[in-house]
Amino acid sequence: MASKASISSSSAARVLSEAISRIADLWGLSNARLGTILGLSAPTVSRLRSGSYRLEPGSKPFELGQHLLRLFRSLDSWLGQDDHSARSWLATPNLDLGARPIDLLPTVQGLLRTGDYVDALRARV
Repeated sequence: MASKASISSSSAARVLSEAISRIADLWGLSNARLGTILGLSAPTVSRLRSGSYRLEPGSKPFELGQHLLRLFRSLDSWLGQDDHSARSWLATPNLDLGARPIDLLPTVQGLLRTGDYVDALRARV
């Protein structure tokens, strides 16, 4: 019988992996671009998207995937669940960030900075 920790770990791996695959589809991210964001090769991302590979809790790709999910949820909330607007926002040069947000995501600092920026926009009163 599997322990509770291994069940929750397995569940977290499945849920996050499926969420990241869906985000990539909604945002039109190629395997190569998603790979640069998560620190994985394009073939590994292909397996992730097909369901034959999972992001493992405790790994760097898992942690980066959590931050990508945070950014997705923040954008989704801020833009009213409009995926077209999210893709457009990511692809448009942003003066505050100094680049197109999509171009910042491959670095940890850029991913975190973009997530913090969107969270700050959502928090305005």
